[in-house]
Amino acid sequence: MPFLVVDLEMSGPEPGYHEIIQIGAVLLNDNWVELGTYLSNVYPENEEAFTASAEKIHGLSLDELQEAPMIYEVLENFEQWIRKLLKRQGGDLRDVVICGQSVIFDVNFLKFAYSGENLDWPFSNKLIDLHTIAFYTFRILEANGKTVPRSLSLKSISAWFGFEREGDTHNALEDSQLTMQCLQKFFRMAAKFKVSD
Repeated sequence: MPFLVVDLEMSGPEPGYHEIIQIGAVLLNDNWVELGTYLSNVYPENEEAFTASAEKIHGLSLDELQEAPMIYEVLENFEQWIRKLLKRQGGDLRDVVICGQSVIFDVNFLKFAYSGENLDWPFSNKLIDLHTIAFYTFRILEANGKTVPRSLSLKSISAWFGFEREGDTHNALEDSQLTMQCLQKFFRMAAKFKVSD
């Protein structure tokens, strides 16, 4: 089972109205060894839906996106990138487990993009959510006297492990890499957990 850690930047919060403006991802094999990274900006067709509040988060302006490819080009390129790396592993898109921070939000945007371009969803429905893993693991750790963050944002979770963003704005690839690092840490931690009666 290969793992695809994905993060998106959007023009706003509503799938179907707002659009993906950046896709970042890290593909890993079933041992969590990195196979490659992906980053592409996307030109938003609905410029009226481009919000100032979203721009404040990701720091991408409409002017910066003028030369970016359209979503159908990016989806095709994204799939080709995954297939090329998986071919060496003997894997297929249907084997990929999509991972992310509050990953269902990104998956919903991706599914709207695929639907809007009349494309079939090529991935499995297997998901791993950093937010959910952190919520559960931090409860266990807190019950055992460990100090854990109050917030379950990517910034707080990654800071707890000693990771941080390079800048003040979000970048889809950087956030994918932070999410990957946190998931790797949680899975290593899980291997050490013991259950007693």
